[in-house]
Amino acid sequence: MFRRALTVTLSLTFLFCVQASAQTVDELIKKSIDAQGGAAKLKAVKSIKTTGKIIQQGIEIPITIQQKRPAMVRVDVTFQGKTQTGAYDGEVGWKTNPFQGSPDPEKIAGDELKELQEQSDMDGQLVDYKAKGHTVELIGKEDMEGTPVYKLKLTLKNGDVRNIYIDAENSLTLKVNLKRKTPGGEIEADQYMGNYKQVNGIMAPFSLETKIAGQTVNQIVFDKMEMDVPIDDSVFKMPAKPAEKPKTEEKKPPQ
Repeated sequence: MFRRALTVTLSLTFLFCVQASAQTVDELIKKSIDAQGGAAKLKAVKSIKTTGKIIQQGIEIPITIQQKRPAMVRVDVTFQGKTQTGAYDGEVGWKTNPFQGSPDPEKIAGDELKELQEQSDMDGQLVDYKAKGHTVELIGKEDMEGTPVYKLKLTLKNGDVRNIYIDAENSLTLKVNLKRKTPGGEIEADQYMGNYKQVNGIMAPFSLETKIAGQTVNQIVFDKMEMDVPIDDSVFKMPAKPAEKPKTEEKKPPQ
């Protein structure tokens, strides 16, 4: 009888802990979303155009990011008169890369496509995460360079994992840890968000710093963020490749 009662007690305790943990995760997520302005305000934004510069090895490179619902994004980076583009129109992902001899648009797949699909989610992965097929686990409370943070483990629907560090005081995201596949192999990177500013009642980071193995790789500083600006859907569509000139047959001399 005692053993059975103990088993029931342990089971109920375990169930309570699981429910409490799940509730805590959802409470933290709600606080984080509310700190940004609230889910309703985030979802009300139809488009965003952000301009700024990438700072890498002392060089400033202009960047423009355009996003539009339901799931469209385009990123343009200009350097020395050439523009590299990555875009997703909700169905097709494509890019141009004149710096590697590919000035014509070409379709992308794999991790390149997944990265653009993530960026096309204007609300962020935590908003309606269950409906999107993601899962979130509270790892615990930690100290991040002197700032108390909550660490959340976000597992995306596609299986990719993101560790999100949320400021315990103001509930804004300070860092995201992720892994990316590159031509040289898989790398682990930390993306730091800072310089939050309010735009149309929404708090958004105006500084993004990427570090690998503790070393800064680049920093993006945004100068301007416009919401609900008109952006035509054609901006995100893959352009047709320039028509190739028809080959002319060589005329053979008469025999």
